[in-house]
Amino acid sequence: MTVGIITNPASGKDIRRLVSQSRVISNQEKINIVRRILAGLEASGVERILLMPDYSNLSIAAASEHGGNMQIESLDMPVFNNDQDTTRAAEKMALSGVSAIVALGGDGTSRAASKKIGPVPLMPVSTGTNNVFPYLIEGTLAGLATGFVVTGTADLEICAPQHKSLNITIDSGQSDVALVDVAISRERFVGARAIWNIDSISELFLSIAEPASIGLSAIGGMIRPVSRTDDVGLHISLSRSKTGNFVTAPVTPGGLSPVFYSDYTLMKPGEEYQVLDEPCIIALDGERTIPLQPGQNAKIEMSLDGPRVIDPYISLRLAAEAGYFCEKG
Repeated sequence: MTVGIITNPASGKDIRRLVSQSRVISNQEKINIVRRILAGLEASGVERILLMPDYSNLSIAAASEHGGNMQIESLDMPVFNNDQDTTRAAEKMALSGVSAIVALGGDGTSRAASKKIGPVPLMPVSTGTNNVFPYLIEGTLAGLATGFVVTGTADLEICAPQHKSLNITIDSGQSDVALVDVAISRERFVGARAIWNIDSISELFLSIAEPASIGLSAIGGMIRPVSRTDDVGLHISLSRSKTGNFVTAPVTPGGLSPVFYSDYTLMKPGEEYQVLDEPCIIALDGERTIPLQPGQNAKIEMSLDGPRVIDPYISLRLAAEAGYFCEKG
């Protein structure tokens, strides 16, 4: 069995470190996390690892320090130091026949990997900022859970169910996808991609709205919680006048402020929502991504056909109940 590992060297280091109390994840800590993931994968019987190369050589450094018996290879691909590296690596890994991919990063890293991953299960491990999609889990456990899913008798519908996604379609023919949130910003330029100031946001589309989260998802979570397993999403219209209904939500770590909204509705799969503001910037999973020009039209639709995502907690419990880690003398 082969597992791919993608490590984003840029996660946990964006501009939000300057404007909030966001944590910094050092390169050395990412190397340590990958080493722990490798230990968990090998202990669960994984035989081969494919690594995404990166400009900091994080995964390669971790592999050199691992000292195990697995066959570890690095993909032969150019590195451009952007999210396309993650997308290309995930596609190459999927085409090579990996049984799962472990991705270290934030919501944006998981989003980039999910674009070309196909039916391959994804184990997202949090090393970013406002992480809603990746799991904040110790690397050894992430490796063990992934190993059980690919080498055991795990039921993918239970251990790695399909996640929701938010699909964006522009009348120009452009399309994209988000896993957690789509925000409509009245700003005209992408600039620093990360969103931390919500004053410019007019609408939010959420596939996950958990109160125990940080970022845009937390706004919805404080209004009307929606879990990652619910078959609905949430659409929120924010108020420009800063009057009327408001909710206190942690949009950034340590940043609690009132967020005013005029209305919210539950999103059902397949329903299309027209973006009302144009020109604007469409932010995907917390990062400004798509400039919408005057006269252009954009639609948002929630789908239940997103990537398969390994739930490490359910997977480890089922593995233990099945005696996967036990050997009788």
